[in-house]
Amino acid sequence: MEFKGRDIISIKDFTREEIDYILKIASAMEPIAKSGSDMLQRKTLATLFFEASTRTRLSFEAAMHKLGGSTIGFAEAKTSSVKKGENLADTVRVVESYADVIVLRHPLEGAARLAAEFAHVPIINAGTGAEEHPTQALLDLYTILKEKRRIDGLNIALIGDLRYGRTVHSLAYALSLYDVKLHLISPEPLQMRREVLDTIKEKIEVIQKTEIEETLPEIDILYMTRIQKERFPDPAEYAKVKGSYKINLEMLKNVKKDMIILHPLPRVGEIAAEVDETPHARYFQQVWNGVVARMALLALVLGAIK
Repeated sequence: MEFKGRDIISIKDFTREEIDYILKIASAMEPIAKSGSDMLQRKTLATLFFEASTRTRLSFEAAMHKLGGSTIGFAEAKTSSVKKGENLADTVRVVESYADVIVLRHPLEGAARLAAEFAHVPIINAGTGAEEHPTQALLDLYTILKEKRRIDGLNIALIGDLRYGRTVHSLAYALSLYDVKLHLISPEPLQMRREVLDTIKEKIEVIQKTEIEETLPEIDILYMTRIQKERFPDPAEYAKVKGSYKINLEMLKNVKKDMIILHPLPRVGEIAAEVDETPHARYFQQVWNGVVARMALLALVLGAIK
């Protein structure tokens, strides 16, 4: 397997063997994340975030610093030359002169792949439109593996906005490489995108539903997502599906004792705060897992680990 210099654009670009190897390296990064390392000393990461982010941007920056590297970049387009009319291709060609790897978030689908065509340094997709978010999928898989010691054989439910939620698109693609039973639960207008559904149905068992309660007792992993208000072309359509699902203590009465709840965050009411104190909640642990998973990716694409 060759990762040095590789772009991380879509989870579909990876084999199961490659994903398993990344997860193995992520596990090895756990102690390094606490002690620090100089394996990426004199390496620079550029974060180009044309769209709002807290966890992903800070997670990449933290990962780079823990490996001894440095970071530059911007957190919103209006602070860059994009405001003056500079296009994405030119921005990337300028920034690659300053950095060894570029992490890009952009509101338009296809932006990361376009950037990769012009850049001579690795491009890591940190979320493009409603398309994909491959590094989130990797940290989600790492969380599942860490908590359950396996991925094969699990019943996993993806719940909420499956149409516009880019995290669930990448995660569904990734899970289709494993022996899982996948439950897709969403309001009808927010069902999984057809191209994703057609791909994963060829590989794993997929069940689509609109109601959540009857499925809960058999679930091992409950993956909640928020309704992506910013992706809706029509505010009236958002109003129809807002608040479709909410996990509270009452709903958890009959679930498996070792069922865990994940969420890519931010949440906007789909998981009650009272759930945070239950043994099922793992969404804040996901944040730490994102740091070690991204440490693994950075070390691999920059050639510090083969």
